[in-house]
Order: sequence, then structure tokens, then C-alpha cells
Amino acid sequence: MPTQTLFAQFLNQHFDGFANSLLNALHVKPAFPQAPITDSFAMEFLVFVVLIAYFVIVRASLSVEKPNAAQHLAEMTHEFVSEQSESIIGHGYERFASYLTALVLFILLANLMGLVPGLKSPTADPTVPLGFALVTFIYYHYHGLRSNGVGYIKQFLGPVWWLYPLMLPIELISHLARVLSLTVRLYANMFAGDLVTLAFFSLIPLGIPLIFLGLHLGVAVVQAYVFFLLASIYLSLAVAHDH
Repeated sequence: MPTQTLFAQFLNQHFDGFANSLLNALHVKPAFPQAPITDSFAMEFLVFVVLIAYFVIVRASLSVEKPNAAQHLAEMTHEFVSEQSESIIGHGYERFASYLTALVLFILLANLMGLVPGLKSPTADPTVPLGFALVTFIYYHYHGLRSNGVGYIKQFLGPVWWLYPLMLPIELISHLARVLSLTVRLYANMFAGDLVTLAFFSLIPLGIPLIFLGLHLGVAVVQAYVFFLLASIYLSLAVAHDH
């Protein structure tokens, strides 16, 4: 059994029975039944708990006269997402702001967890970026159909009818490739960042590794923004009415 973080060990000690029962009900066999909860899931769950706690604190402490630090951070995040979404998606961007905000915050916090001693970045596991990519894929297609109805299919057929048989498979492959692109880009960068940082800390515990921690921080922020940016672009293309 691979070495796990303390948080994953805690979850397995208290909830392994429930996890195994749930996996058995879904006909999924865990690789290690004695520890069915993986590091990646434990880290994702920790990110979820932290974000829920943050949202509760912001909601409970809202103040017009004396906003606290959590409220200032929430307002800055909302302003950033709104400005970016409006410039990319345009009219009607408001209904996508909540999803995009949750997406960028979750990915950013997940990326940054690798900088905390004793924790790991769940995005360095390919299944986690794949989950983000699949949810985004379903989300933008759902809103594309919602905004355009059956006419949404025109996006996959091209400008003239005699090109339909050629354009349809090309467009389908192109959209499926977006899932692969989103997954590999996030996973590869975070995995490489974690690997380089760990390698230099094992060789030289002081000094130089701090430089790579800074680089890891930069990569974490950039990759969260890139994922958010691409999700916004895909949404803008899906909900456009000029197909």
C-alpha cells in the first residue's frame, strides 16, 4: 500500500467501511480495500471543506460599513471573474459566474496544496483534472443546447450542407480533444512542478528549493487561470447565437 498523507489516513481510519460499501454498491473494486480513500480524494475533500467554510464565513460576516478580509477577498474574486467573463462571454455572462468562480477557486486551492507540508496537490493526479474537464465539457454543451435549442447542432456541421459529412466527425473529435487538452495541460504542469520541487528538496533542503517553491506558486496560479480562461471561451462559443 502506498504511503498516504495524514489526512487520508485519518479518513481511512474512520470511514473505510462506508467507502468500501459505497464502492461495492457502484461495483468498483478499490486497489487497497484497507485504505479505499486515496490521497487525491482526501485532498479534494479537504479543498471542498475549506471552500465551504470560507463561503460560510463570508456570508455570515457580510457588512457594508466594516467589511473584513474574507469579504474583501470574495469581492475581488467576484470582480475578477465578472470582468473576465463579461469580456469573453458577453451578454448573459452572469448566469455562468457562479460556476466559473467555484471552478477557478477549487483548482487554485487544489494546485496550492502541494506547497503545504504534509499535503499534496490533487491536480497532480490525472483523474482529478479529468473530472474538471468532463464537468466543464458537459456544462458548456448543456448551456449551448439551452441557449440555441436544436440549432446548436449547426455548430458541428459547418457553413454549407455539402460539407456536413466531413465537418461533423472533425468537430466531434475537436470537442472531445478539448477534454484531453484541459486534462493533460493541468496534470502535466502540476505533476512536473511537484516532482521538481520534491527532487530539489531531497537534494538540497535549504536555499535553492525556495526558488522552485516560488515557481510552483506561479505555475499553480497560471494553470488555474488558464483552465478558467478556456472554460470561459468554450462557454462563449457554445452560447453564441450566430452559428
